[in-house]
Parts: sequence; C-alpha cells; structure tokens
Amino acid sequence: MTATMESLIELVNRIQKACTMLGDHGGDSTLPTLWEALPSVAVVGGQSSGKSSVLESIVGRDFLPRGSGIVTRRPLVLQLHKTEQGVQEYAEFLHLQNKRFIDFAMVRKEIQDETDKMTGRSKQISPVPIQLSIFSPNVVNLTLIDLPGLTKVAVEGQPESIVKDIENMVRSYVEKPNCIILAITPANQDIATSDAIKLAREVDPTGDRTFGVLTKLDLMDKGTNALDVLEGKSYRLQHPWVGIVNRSQSDINKNVDMISARIREHDFFASSRDYGHLANKMGSVYLAKLLSKHLESAIKARLPGILSLINKSIDEIEREMDYLGRPVAVDAGAQLYTILELCRAFDRVFKEHLDGGRPGGDRIYAVFDHQLPSALRKLPFERHLSFQNVRKVVSEADGYQPHLVAPEQGYRRLIDSALNYFRDPAKCSVDAVHFVLKELVRMSIGETKELKRFPTLQTALSTAANEALERFREDSKKTTLRLVDMESSYLTVEFFRRLPQEQEVGNVGNQVASSSSGDRYSEGHFRRIGSNVSSYIGMVSETLRNSIPKAVVHCQVREAKRSLLDHFYAQLGRKEGNELARLLDEDSELMERRVECAKRLELYKSARDEINQVSWSR
Repeated sequence: MTATMESLIELVNRIQKACTMLGDHGGDSTLPTLWEALPSVAVVGGQSSGKSSVLESIVGRDFLPRGSGIVTRRPLVLQLHKTEQGVQEYAEFLHLQNKRFIDFAMVRKEIQDETDKMTGRSKQISPVPIQLSIFSPNVVNLTLIDLPGLTKVAVEGQPESIVKDIENMVRSYVEKPNCIILAITPANQDIATSDAIKLAREVDPTGDRTFGVLTKLDLMDKGTNALDVLEGKSYRLQHPWVGIVNRSQSDINKNVDMISARIREHDFFASSRDYGHLANKMGSVYLAKLLSKHLESAIKARLPGILSLINKSIDEIEREMDYLGRPVAVDAGAQLYTILELCRAFDRVFKEHLDGGRPGGDRIYAVFDHQLPSALRKLPFERHLSFQNVRKVVSEADGYQPHLVAPEQGYRRLIDSALNYFRDPAKCSVDAVHFVLKELVRMSIGETKELKRFPTLQTALSTAANEALERFREDSKKTTLRLVDMESSYLTVEFFRRLPQEQEVGNVGNQVASSSSGDRYSEGHFRRIGSNVSSYIGMVSETLRNSIPKAVVHCQVREAKRSLLDHFYAQLGRKEGNELARLLDEDSELMERRVECAKRLELYKSARDEINQVSWSR
C-alpha cells in the first residue's frame, strides 16, 4: 500500500474519532451522515465465538476483558494507528485524553471500569461506545468496532428483551452501507446455525461487504476439517474466508504473549495437512492486511462522496461560526472597539424599527392618529359647558356687581378650567410613546444577532437605553404641558372680537338702555356663552392635536434616534479593562460551542486538504 493511502486511512481514523468526540453535542446535522460515509469494520459474532481473541490477534496485544457469558456490553470503537518501528506501543481512551496507557492490563481494567460506569456490574448493555486508540508498529491502520455478542436466550440478571436489544444494537452498525462486516463463526459449529452469518445475510444479501472468519479450527474433532467453508463450498461469500487459531485457555493462563501466539498460528496452518495449501491466506496477520487493503479500496471508491460531505460540513460550520462570532480580544482598546461596534449594530436595528425598515415604529403614529384624538373627543366639555355650570361660573365671577355687556371674568374662568382637561391626554400621549420606545429597545436588543453572545452587555444596554428614555419622557412631558399652559396664559382675542353681538343696535347707549337685567341672565344668554367657549375650546383642541405630536416627536423620538446611548458612551470611556471584559462576558455554553466548532472546522479543512492531495497523487 502506498504511503499516500496509508495516510488517508489514518486520516479517516481521525475523522471518525472526531465525529465520535463531537457528534454528541448536536447542532451539526452533517456529522452523522459523514460518519456513515466513512468505511469501518464491525466485528459480529455470537457469544464465546472468539471475537475478542480475533481482535487481540489483529492488534497483537492482550487487552480485552474476558469471562463467561456476555463480556462486551458496550460497543468498542478500536482505532489502530501504525507507528514507526522502535516506537513504544501505547493506548489512549477518548474519555481520558492525553493519558497514555503503556500497560495493556490497565487498558483491560479501564474498559471494564468504563463499562461498569454505564451499565453497573449487572449484565445490562449500553449503546454508548467506548473509543480506544492503539498506536503500535505491529498493526495496520484500521478501525474496528467490537460489538456485544449475539445471543438466543436471556440468562439470570438480564431482562427478557436483551436478545432483541443486542440484535438491534448490532443492526444499527451493520445496516449502514459503508460498514464492512467481519462475521465471526466458530469452526466447531455448523455454519448453518451461525448467528453472525444469518445477520450478515439479512443486511448484506449479496455478500459484497461481508468477510467470514472461522475461529477455533484447532478445536475441531479429529478427522474433521472446515475446508468446505474456507474454500467457499458450504457458504460462498464475495470475499475469501479466513481461518484463525486463537490462543487456548491454557495459553491465556500461562500469559503466552501475542507474538508467540501468532508464530504458533502460522506454524499450525503451515504444518497442517488439511489447510497447508491455504496457509498463506490464513491467520490474524493476513486477516488484518486483507481488511486494510479492502478498506483502502472502499475509501478510494468513496473519496468523491466523502469530500462532498466534508465541504458541506465546512460550509455549515463556517456559517455557524459567523453566527457565533469570533473570540473576544483581551486588549482593553480592542474590547472597547468591540463594544462600540455592538452598540452601533443595536442602534442600527433600533432606527430601522423607528424609520419603518422593521415593524413597531408605526405604533407611535397610531398614538397620534387614534389614541390622542380619541382621548380629546372623550373630554367632558359637554358637562363642563352645560347651562347650569356656565350660569354658576359666570354668576360667581360677577360677584356683587353684574356684568354690563359681556362676562369677561366668567369667560376666562370657563376657558381656564376647560383647558385644564387637556393635561391628561397630553401626559398620556407622552407615556404611550415612551412605552412603545421601551418595547422597541427590547425588540432591537433581541434582534441584534451580534449581541446574542453577550448577555451582560445586553443587560447594560437595556438599562442605559431605558434610563435615557426616562429622561426624554420627562422633557417631553414638561414641553407638552407647557403647550397646554400657554393656551391658558394668553387667549386669542381676535376669536372673541369676531363673535356676533347679542343685539344689533345703533349705538352703545341704545344697547345699554334696551338691555335689561333679565336679558343678561336669561337661559339663552348663558347658552350663547357656553357655545362661544365651546367654539374656542374646539379651536384650541385642534391646535393641541397638531402640536402635542410635534413636541413628543421632538423630545422623545428624535432624541432617541440621536442620543439614546450618549450617556452610556460617556460611561464606557471611564471604564477599566476588567470592567470592559465583564461586559463582554459570554455565555459559557456558547463559548464551548465556538471552541468545538473551531476544532471541527480545523479537522475538516485538514481532511479536505489531505484528501485532495491523495486524490491528485492517485
């Protein structure tokens, strides 16, 4: 195998490892698909079929838990990494990163302990895989997945569903079209009853991705052999069957090392009268090379699809990185610049709401177009200018001396008290616009995607903006009430000069002579006064209906657009570096997500570059 392809298989190992490490965090829909696109080898067999011994023979190390019944209770994703000759062998677990295991007896113990953490010391199973990497000059680059052994009955301590649970777990791996099935069957068992072959035939009826392995050839009854199976006569597969001779229990008890076991295995086939002619295609060493070569072919065939999925993953991750934002600088100047940029982003969104680019600003116009006119129409002028009230006010204003022509003091008192009613609609208009602006601030903070990373800054911005809006409200309230007060302070004289006289006479003397006390205090007289005042109040109402919105917009809306964060900016300039850093304190989950995305992006870009390099070298 070429060096370039060896590096590609090693690259696939790394991608599979990263998918296992990062896939549990969710958020990237491509990861599971990419894992399925990467070829791997699943080891399938019944309990006590010799699966563990086959794996240990391929690795050349005694490292798997042993015992009777169900021993493998969690999937074991075993990645083999070929190193240079002379480099010490070691193992690493994904859940214990950066910790190297030199003693493989400790590897066995860690697998057992990690299994017990998930399943307890019962005979339950768990679908959560254990990820183990072994670095050795005596292996080929390969990924093997050891699965719990298939069984037909539940034993004591196991639920009745255990048989189906194990089968479903195994199926979830071997059903994937890119999974290579290593079907383990003991030679001293009828091939027709093999659980591994039965399942492999169901998910891979053509046998294109199934490799058959016969174990325990040395334990067959004397005078019998497994040639019909090994030569493909009993059950034909697309790939040749491989025979394996495992270490005996006596060898295991005597701690016979795997190197010696490999030599004994080779001697068994080389010296066998039954299998001598197949000796060069038997044994664990040949099986490992066969699987690695097939894996090479599978990767070559799937390179375009793998590359396409990696490119898709890169695009998705880069979009997410843009959404999450880049890491925050530690320099105080850069932090201040970042905060100002975030404030400007919020300010743009807020102005879009006011100017119509986003919804919400139209509610301010609704205050002036509907709410204010409605409030003005509901003012109790009809009651205030009733005959009874007008007579009462005018009479009280006259005192002991009745008015001669027009009751000016009565007019002024009626107008002053009527104008006082305009204060409440003016204040309500100010408050209504204030609440709309506060809601637009809240919406704008939520819609400014750049701010989503910084909850502390969001709170600070919200507080500063609302404080500014409170100041604008107070200024607006003072201005609008001044408008009302100004109408009371100086009446429009021309309006009253244009009013028709009560009687048309030739001169003042005749008018005075003809006017009687009864005329001046008749019902019609007071009703004319009420009508005149009502006309004047109507004129003032129309004036205020136009001037109040102008005052509110000038004091609140325009100021909000122009100087909403001015006070906040002034405070920022006085903050120390640690205070700026606190404002940019990100959500911890978001920070972790960005780190994961960055790692994944780096991995996929490296994978793309290496795959492209291998593709060009083919």
